[in-house]
Amino acid sequence: MITRLWQGYTTPENAEAYEAFVSSEIFPKLRAVRGFLGGKLLRRNLFQEVEFVAITHFDSLESVRAAAGEEFGHTIIPEAGQKLLSRFDQRVAIYEVMINDPGN
Repeated sequence: MITRLWQGYTTPENAEAYEAFVSSEIFPKLRAVRGFLGGKLLRRNLFQEVEFVAITHFDSLESVRAAAGEEFGHTIIPEAGQKLLSRFDQRVAIYEVMINDPGN
């Protein structure tokens, strides 16, 4: 399994809109990619901003390429999403999952 990890930040006023954007625009597109195994959007409220961490799982690097293109290490955020963010990672971290304990 391959996991992509990315961080972005927004204002408290834009946080709900960014969540809605990811829920309605990003995850539906990812679900259409063969090999997409799911993902999470984490949120942490900080003093002056809101941090988001996106975690997505794929069955292989080929599936990551199908979702993100040949430059799969770069962040791909549609303009509508960028407008809601104050800053974000330009690159994603890509990990090979070595232990996956689903719990009970």
